Amino acid sequence: MARDADADEDLTWATTGTDIDYSCPGFDVRRDEVTLPDGTETDFHYVDEPAAAVILPFTPDGDVVLVEEWRQAVGRVNRGLPAGSLESDDDDVETAARRELEEETGYEAGEMESLGAVEPSNGLLNSVHHHFVARDCEPTGERNLDFNESIRVAVEAYDDLLAAALDGDLRDGRTLVGVLRYELAERWR
Repeated sequence: MARDADADEDLTWATTGTDIDYSCPGFDVRRDEVTLPDGTETDFHYVDEPAAAVILPFTPDGDVVLVEEWRQAVGRVNRGLPAGSLESDDDDVETAARRELEEETGYEAGEMESLGAVEPSNGLLNSVHHHFVARDCEPTGERNLDFNESIRVAVEAYDDLLAAALDGDLRDGRTLVGVLRYELAERWR
């Protein structure tokens, strides 16, 4: 069902100014000065983050290549899909997804197919995650981790990953969305 842009006009905020309140590697905290539909003037803060590629990589045997990575914000190792931010000079999202897969896992994709894009938390940040399924992924042995990435590569059966998603053992949002998009795409083929 298509949305009528004119119908949203009465909900639109007018941005009258913007500035970065805090900047660090990976993201900024942006403050927009806005006017609400009722005329109220206020500030709105959000995380300004580059778009990212998230990859659901399958080996030729149908297993999934995952990363286990320390996540300081939650104080634990996170099991999930390889993912990474797009660089300012990335002209093609699929090429960036291929690069991120190889950098984090040392695997190279045979085929790559888009599963679509999502805004993971658009009330708090402006990031867009581009999800891909990669098939026929083979190990190249070449990884190129960022200085602040503590990553271990794991390969597991897709059915085990799906079971972990269903029973709550898998908590990574990017991974859950990737698995869901893949399952929906496969169901409607």
